Amino acid sequence: QVQVVESGGGLVQAGGSLRLSCAASGLTFSSYAMGWFRQAPGKEREFVAAISRSGTYTDYADSVKGRFTISRDNGKNTVYLQMNSLKPEDTATFYCAASRTVLSSSTYRASGVYGYWGQGTQVTVSS
Repeated sequence: QVQVVESGGGLVQAGGSLRLSCAASGLTFSSYAMGWFRQAPGKEREFVAAISRSGTYTDYADSVKGRFTISRDNGKNTVYLQMNSLKPEDTATFYCAASRTVLSSSTYRASGVYGYWGQGTQVTVSS
């Protein structure tokens, strides 16, 4: 049974940092591209960042580029999202997702290619 579990969310002041973790089990982690998405209240889920199976390719939404860093440790079956310089508009539930599909650079941002999703972790940034 595949499980994807996020952790590390919380309440932080604007300008602060958080590191989200996502642990996956029940799958061959190194065979999956991983992505982070977020959904704010009343808004659609949106792409945040993605990383290839080997970790050599990463992609970021323009809104987080330069502030967030995605990384992975295939030995620990874990992907991370380091979030710096957080803004109130980053407040959302953050979801981790795994994709077995071989992705081209143009498809990492598409939520539909991700077959496994976590339950989400809440990030709240106060002003």
